[in-house]
Amino acid sequence: MSDLADFVRAHDPDRFLTAVFAAPDRRDDLLALYAFNYEVARVREVVSDAMIGQIRLQWWRDALDEIALGREPRQHEVVTPLAAAIRRHALPLATFERVLEARELDLDDQPPPHLASLGSYLDGAAGGLFELALAVLGSGHDEAHEAAHAAGIGVGLAGLLRALPFHAGANRLYLPADLMAQHGVSRDDLVAGRSSPGLRALVGELAGHARRHLDDAARAARDLPRGALPALLPVALARGWLGEIAHAGHDPFALKAGGPLGRLFRTVLAYGRGRL
Repeated sequence: MSDLADFVRAHDPDRFLTAVFAAPDRRDDLLALYAFNYEVARVREVVSDAMIGQIRLQWWRDALDEIALGREPRQHEVVTPLAAAIRRHALPLATFERVLEARELDLDDQPPPHLASLGSYLDGAAGGLFELALAVLGSGHDEAHEAAHAAGIGVGLAGLLRALPFHAGANRLYLPADLMAQHGVSRDDLVAGRSSPGLRALVGELAGHARRHLDDAARAARDLPRGALPALLPVALARGWLGEIAHAGHDPFALKAGGPLGRLFRTVLAYGRGRL
């Protein structure tokens, strides 16, 4: 197994699992995207100051600009294979910029004001990654864009609900502020790990929103070639996450995540049926 595969398996095992189903000649390029995503997604977790986070994201912008200009890529365990993937598939720098712009919002610990702003963030951070992954697997047309948009919001939102206790413990909130107010959910309660009927109602509402986007992604995926399916297999995993959340009564603080065998089963089943 390559160093890149080991890197993604260690840091993003769910996406590593889905990448295994990609064609062998595309797999490393897909893994390079997932390694890039891990690097920029973790910026907020490893910095104590927003300015330092901006500097780290600018480093990635500069590295991508150098690749686009045809310069020798920086000697970095992720940049080097990412440069090869970008050049092999003519991946657009604008889509990478969408991802980076969304990740800048991670540096602001204030919750998004409303659901639409959360959707825009997810479309950039996760939807942009899905677009790039589909392009690596040979799908860049309108159906791929539609599938990437829906999958980005659906998978991204399911992931945020699943990670709510972690984010709340770090005083980072992604629940829309207007819905928090509507359901009587306070920041102090979330940071303290306190659940409430209002929180469970809010999580249930957002889970339903995520599920509708996952369904939209599955419908759009039917028009894509089978070779593109591995890029969208996280949709199947996100359905499992939503099932776990529902089983916990939509209380994220009572959530017990399933084990790797369950994730493997869902991924194999979705790929075998050719449906998400």
